Amino acid sequence: MIAYVDTYRDQFGVELICRTLAATDGGFLTSRGYRAAKTRPASDRQLRDAELLPVIERIYAENYGVYGARKIWRSMRREGWQIGRDQVARLMRIAGLEGVIRGRKPRTTRPASMPDDRPDLVERRFRAERPNRLWVADITYVRTTAGFCYTAFVTDVFDRKIVGWATRATMRTEDLPLEALEHALISAKGHALDDLVHHSDRGAQYVSIRYSERLAQAGITGSVGSVGDSYNNALAEAVNGLYKAELIHARPAWPSVTEVEFQTMNWVDCESYWVRWRLGLLDSD
Repeated sequence: MIAYVDTYRDQFGVELICRTLAATDGGFLTSRGYRAAKTRPASDRQLRDAELLPVIERIYAENYGVYGARKIWRSMRREGWQIGRDQVARLMRIAGLEGVIRGRKPRTTRPASMPDDRPDLVERRFRAERPNRLWVADITYVRTTAGFCYTAFVTDVFDRKIVGWATRATMRTEDLPLEALEHALISAKGHALDDLVHHSDRGAQYVSIRYSERLAQAGITGSVGSVGDSYNNALAEAVNGLYKAELIHARPAWPSVTEVEFQTMNWVDCESYWVRWRLGLLDSD
């Protein structure tokens, strides 16, 4: 409450803010109480917290932003700080710090609840005689210090060029794969797409009504591989693997979805990447 008044006191004044808060269910602070709190000397706990927070933030930054409370606590104990593990956890929450959590990998392919009778028109033949004849699409995940985010790619099989992509904190159809598809359609603007086949796995995002309708509106034929067989979308999997190896795994920790999105854009646009594709050094055949 004190911090809230501090934030808006110059704009509204202390008395008005306190009167307004008192009229709500959660209001309890008077202007006199606010001024008393501001002139009250800092408690021993507050002084101790002010001393320890910079140390915790330093150790967290020195270790790529991946240490949790247990490892930071042990690091501080090694430096001679007398502090408890619960105290470290409390101060990390105050500072908004969180360690990387190891565990099961997120599932980027979730089975659709509705039946899908689209055929597999590719049958592992990832070749095309010209651009915009065959696109492959897939989703991969990226671990950040704030949690997982996801990147969707649409790749043209003819020259192995990524024609559409999107990075988001969610795998919802309209926020991730559909945005990557829209990006690909913009990239192909002015080109005939009548004979284009879009191939993906049978994940819920790709067989959703909205995604299927968008393909139909663009005159694109949908194709899906069989369930549980990554080889039926091998080229898209290869793009994901290259993305992880060249960009994602080359960095110890990613701080945010925004940073992943920005660096993914640079990676997709990197000239050396396209040169290697054109030379056939990354040919999946």
